[in-house]
Amino acid sequence: MRVLLGSLSVLLVLTGCAASGAFEPGQLAKTDVDRVADAHRGDVFAHLRLIAEKLYRRNPREWKKGGQPSMEAALARLFDASPAWHLPELGERRGTEAVLLALREDYRGDRVAAFVAGLGGMLHDAFNGKTEFFVMDDLDPQRLYNAARNLEIAAWKLAHARAGDGELLLLSNEIAPVPNLSFEREFGKMIGNLDLLSRIVADKLNRAVVKAVQSMATAVFLPVLPVPMLR
Repeated sequence: MRVLLGSLSVLLVLTGCAASGAFEPGQLAKTDVDRVADAHRGDVFAHLRLIAEKLYRRNPREWKKGGQPSMEAALARLFDASPAWHLPELGERRGTEAVLLALREDYRGDRVAAFVAGLGGMLHDAFNGKTEFFVMDDLDPQRLYNAARNLEIAAWKLAHARAGDGELLLLSNEIAPVPNLSFEREFGKMIGNLDLLSRIVADKLNRAVVKAVQSMATAVFLPVLPVPMLR
């Protein structure tokens, strides 16, 4: 009798979801944490796309250096055609190595593409190379925490990287004549998403996260390795 009642309950839930158009079979394989991870990952990459668009608007020469016909084409190349965040012109450089390359004075390619692709690859690895999460998927809270700290470092380097003549390599935040801190806000939203998700996953797995304290001026990127998490 209990089995029958349980089956009827599940059937009623599924029927209700189907009637509302909200049900997807894959949702049965998701925990609450999986749904939270999906939402946070979506937010993080949405903010990264906004950062890329803002950088291209402030530095239009970059998408032109990359040989793209428009800013929209440059964005599509990054976010629609490079899911694994590999750009041919970067060679083997990926993740934080690509970020560092983008902010080298002698780099002659599209700095925005290298910077954003580097961040995208690093974040992709922090989410274990997945775009959606199900009950058997694991996230590493330490990797998420390290990715958040790396975003802090990347934002600082972006705001301070200059050529030999003192000119910024990429224009981002601006204090005068009209304050523009929109880049800082977008980075802050990504960092907040990663820190919160790191705490949620750590609580779920009952694991501690090793905190890192660095001076931004001398900070080095923390490892975010694209390897399966060991149980």
